[in-house]
Amino acid sequence: MKQIVLKVHPKDNVLVALRDLAKGETVSYNREEYMIQEKISAKHKFFTKDMNAGDKVIMYGVLVGKMQNPVQAGALMTTGNTKHAADPYEYRPFHYQWHAPDVSKFKGKTFNGYHRKDGRVGTANYWLFMPTVFCENRNLDVIREALHNELGYAVTDKYKQKTHHLLELYKSGADVATADLDVKEATIHTNRVFKNVDGIKFLNHQGGCGGTRQDAAILGKLLAAYADHPNVAGVTILSLGCQNLQTKQLLDEIKQRNPGFDKPLYVFEQQQSQSEEQLITEAIRKTFIGLIEINKLGRTPAALDKLTIGVKCGGSDGFSGISANPAVGYCSDLLVALGGKILLAEFPELCGAEQDLIDRTRNEAAAKKFIQLMGSYSDAADKVGSGFYMNPSPGNIKDGLITDAIKSTGAAKKGGTSPVEDVLDYTEPAVKPGLSLVCTPGNDVEATTGKAASGATLILFTTGLGTPTGNPVCPTIKVATNSALTKKMGDIIDINTGPIIDGEKTIEQMGEEILEYCIKAASGEVIPKAVLLNQDDFIPWKRGVSL
Repeated sequence: MKQIVLKVHPKDNVLVALRDLAKGETVSYNREEYMIQEKISAKHKFFTKDMNAGDKVIMYGVLVGKMQNPVQAGALMTTGNTKHAADPYEYRPFHYQWHAPDVSKFKGKTFNGYHRKDGRVGTANYWLFMPTVFCENRNLDVIREALHNELGYAVTDKYKQKTHHLLELYKSGADVATADLDVKEATIHTNRVFKNVDGIKFLNHQGGCGGTRQDAAILGKLLAAYADHPNVAGVTILSLGCQNLQTKQLLDEIKQRNPGFDKPLYVFEQQQSQSEEQLITEAIRKTFIGLIEINKLGRTPAALDKLTIGVKCGGSDGFSGISANPAVGYCSDLLVALGGKILLAEFPELCGAEQDLIDRTRNEAAAKKFIQLMGSYSDAADKVGSGFYMNPSPGNIKDGLITDAIKSTGAAKKGGTSPVEDVLDYTEPAVKPGLSLVCTPGNDVEATTGKAASGATLILFTTGLGTPTGNPVCPTIKVATNSALTKKMGDIIDINTGPIIDGEKTIEQMGEEILEYCIKAASGEVIPKAVLLNQDDFIPWKRGVSL
C-alpha cells in the first residue's frame, strides 16, 4: 500500500502529508492512527499529539518552531500556530564518524572535460565578456547580438517568430486573438562555427561605480573569480575609464587569485577609444581571434575527482527536504567519496542546521569561521528588521515551509553527510576536496553567482515550485522535487525526484542517477535546460542584507 504520510526523523512530532488529506480522515503511520482535524494539502505537516503554547516543534530531529496556541493532534501546522525557533549553536570538540557510501560502480569512471594548464578541468569551454562598470552594459548587448547570431550561439527565437506571425496576421486583417502561434522549438548550437567553444557569455551587472568603494572591491574579486574559472578559456574586458573599479585593480585581483593566469585576455577602454564603433569593432575582432585559439582545445577524459559541484535550492516546497535535497545530498556524498568537491552555500538557509554542520567540521578554525560568518550575517539581518526567520517566501509557505528552520534543515540535506572540510567567505576559491560551506545569500541568483565564483563547474539546483535560474559560466541542472512540477514545467526541469515521493525509487537510487547525469553534463553529452534556454543570470552580492 502506498505511503501517504511520512515522519522524517524518529524524534519528530509532525508528519508530512504526501497527498491531500481530508478533514475527518484517519491515517496510520508506524502502527499509530491520527484523525485529521482539517483539510491538509500535500507537502504540509500536521501534529502527532496535542500541543500547547510554548511547546517545541521538532522536525528533522531538531527544533524548527514553537507553538503559539494550543492545537489538537491531527491539526495543520500554520504560520498562525507555529513560529520560527532554532536551538543555539557553539563549537564543541566532536569526533564525527562518517560512513561513506559504496562508490564501486563509479570507480574508474571519467568525464570528458577541458583541461587547463593549472590542472583544473572545465565542464565547458566559454569565452567571457565582462564590464568593469554598468556603463558598458549596452556595448555588451550590441556585441552579444552580433556574435551570437553570426557564430551560431543564439537560441532560435521562437518568440520573434510568434511576433512576426502576429504582425503578418494583423496586416492581413485576420483575428490575432485566436491565431495559432505554434512555431519551431528553440534550438541551440546547431550552426556553431567554433565546435569546441561552448558559448560566449556576458556578465552584465549594475556595479563598478557609485555605491561604495567596498562594493567595487568586492565586484573586482568576483569578476576575477569568473575570469579564472575552469569553464572560462578567454576574457574580454570593457571599461569606461573613470569608474571606481579600475581596470588595473581587476587585473591585479586576477593575478592575485592565480599568479599563473595565462588565458587570452583583452581590455578595451571607451574613454581611450576614437569612437564607440571603433571600440566595439576592435573588441569583436580581437575576440574572434581569441575564439580561433580556444577552439583548438578539445574535450579529453578526466577523473571524477576533478568535478566541483555546487548544490542549491530555489522555489522550494514541502517536499524539497524529503526528495530532491536528500537525493542531491547522496550524490554529494558519492562525489566526496570519489575525491571531488561539493559547495553548500545559502547561509540564511542553514539556520537550525548549524550545530550539525559545526560538529561535522574537521578543523576548529574552520568551524569558528563558520560561526563568525553566520553570527555576523544574522546580526546584520536583525539590525534592519529582517532576521533569518523572514526568509521563507510566500510561495515557500503556501507549499508547506512554515518556518525558516524547516526550510533550512531541509535545504542543508543537499550537502549530504560527509565531513565539512572548509569554510569559504564570498568569492574565496574551493581548494580542498570534500564538502565546503560557502557564504552567500539564499537569493537564487546571488547564491549561484557566488558558487561559481568559488569554483563550481556544475550546479545542482533543486526546486519544488519551478524557477528559470541559471548561470553564465556554470551549467545549472534543475532537479524537481515532485512529478507534478516535472509535467507542468518540463521545459526547464532536467531530473525528476518525484519517484521518491511516489514510493517508486529510493533516495540512494535517485542520488546515483543524479551523479550519472552530472557525468554526462560535464562531458557535453547532455545539455541542461538552463543552458539550452540561455538562462545566464548573474547578480553580484554587495555584502548587504539579502536573504
